[in-house]
Amino acid sequence: MSGSNFWVIGGEFGSMNFHKLVHGSAQVQGPFKTRKEAEDAWRVVSEENRHRGSVRFSVVEEPQRESA
Repeated sequence: MSGSNFWVIGGEFGSMNFHKLVHGSAQVQGPFKTRKEAEDAWRVVSEENRHRGSVRFSVVEEPQRESA
């Protein structure tokens, strides 16, 4: 196991090029200890918003911090 944290991030975008979020629409879920847990959360939030074409979510892995 990598020890990384995983997050589900996203929201509603202002256009279909998915470059800029609509102000106030950002959503962050996590941290999740495994990619599978994050992917399960991603499936739920994506399914809830599947009727909204300008909404997108992604699973991201937080970089590990090195101990000093």
